[in-house]
Amino acid sequence: MGRLIVISNRVGQPDDTRGASVGGLAMALGAALREYNGIWFGWSGRTVETFTGQLSVQRGQGATIATVDLEEQDRDEYYNGYANRTLWPLFHYRIDLSAYERSFNEGYARVNARFAQTVVPLLEPDDFIWVHDYHLIPLARELRRLGVKNRIGFFLHIPWPARRLFATLPLHRELVEAVFDYDLVGFQSRDSLSAFEDYVRGEVGGEIDADGIAQAFGRRVRLGVFPIGLDAEAFMAAAQGAAAAAWRERMRVSLAGRRMIIGVDRLDYSKGLEERFLAYEEYLTNTPEALEQVFLLQIATPSRDEVEAYQEIRARLDAVTGRINGAFATPDWVPIRYVNRAYRRDELAGIYSMAAIGLVTPLRDGMNLVAKEYVAAQPPDDPGVLILSQFAGAAEQMEEALIVNPFSREEVSDAIEAGLSMPRDERVRRWESLIEGVRRHDVAAWRDAFVEALLAAPCAPADPLATAVP
Repeated sequence: MGRLIVISNRVGQPDDTRGASVGGLAMALGAALREYNGIWFGWSGRTVETFTGQLSVQRGQGATIATVDLEEQDRDEYYNGYANRTLWPLFHYRIDLSAYERSFNEGYARVNARFAQTVVPLLEPDDFIWVHDYHLIPLARELRRLGVKNRIGFFLHIPWPARRLFATLPLHRELVEAVFDYDLVGFQSRDSLSAFEDYVRGEVGGEIDADGIAQAFGRRVRLGVFPIGLDAEAFMAAAQGAAAAAWRERMRVSLAGRRMIIGVDRLDYSKGLEERFLAYEEYLTNTPEALEQVFLLQIATPSRDEVEAYQEIRARLDAVTGRINGAFATPDWVPIRYVNRAYRRDELAGIYSMAAIGLVTPLRDGMNLVAKEYVAAQPPDDPGVLILSQFAGAAEQMEEALIVNPFSREEVSDAIEAGLSMPRDERVRRWESLIEGVRRHDVAAWRDAFVEALLAAPCAPADPLATAVP
């Protein structure tokens, strides 16, 4: 059996001794890399004047981290441009924010080709390759052009958009054709898989058989749904640690007898924060007895500050929170505590555990692990209530949450009222079902399911249709 080669835009640090601050994905992939004596390759995050393809390699505990520097133009056109100003908004159904510029597409193609050229010398014939996310959709095509015959799988962490939306992308057909150079393509949800299948059938006249094999462009690729999970046991253990306990005590004092609603998101227009604040305002307006008895703590970590759309959403959120607090606040209470900074995962576990409601209402999301973190942090004897957007991938797995349409202020407002008034026995029943799913479908199960499916896929033959896919 060969090594696992993980390729992503940025690499994680699976051996980071900070422990609780390491993300679940890095921990899961780190375990797989150690098992298969593998390599994790990606961009260093640094830029240089001229691209050289020189690798920086770190080895430790059975896994190797390899990174490469890009040019400033690469970062502007590939990362800030095509990835985050073209694909990200489009895939999250914000066609109004998508920027289609030829230089962005050229930078995207150039960096994918550079990734392929840089990683090929690291590959051995028996290696199997796992490519991650929308930054690197054409990478398999570039690797095949360089003669790579290894098994290559791709996993999309974000949603795949509906057929007609995706068709607004210039050169959309060429991008999907590049998908067919993979042996396995995984999606977070059935909704995303169905959207991709609809495009293949409707736009390029392809076929999908009963086994999930898509055929188009003279090639075949296996499709599947692999919903990502939480590192559940590790997160639950962190929720019992010293940092979480310290934050529980801080929040207990800060609550002052009130009840807390918690939202934790990256500051992004796809997360529906403005709609969430307006729905909460609706709740306060319709429920005057809740004034001074409840507050919303929204932790929104800034990101992608160089992209104009992110500057605009931050300004709007500042204005909305200021208006709502100005209208409802009293000398010793504000309805929204709005925080723009990041917290460690073990600290968040302590904060989650004190919240009567977890408000997870993205307008569109591939999965959303905050929903699963909130459930994992709850005290079993008195858990809070998860309110979850129907447009998050997690909604397909977490049916015992209060599922809402995040575009409806009234619906979210009603769910807040229902959650805060829900009897303990119903909260416990719902939580027990949710936590069982969080534990069973954890990040290790996701990783193992994808790797097993990829290992079962055939190596790409010289004539892709000459060998049937089993």
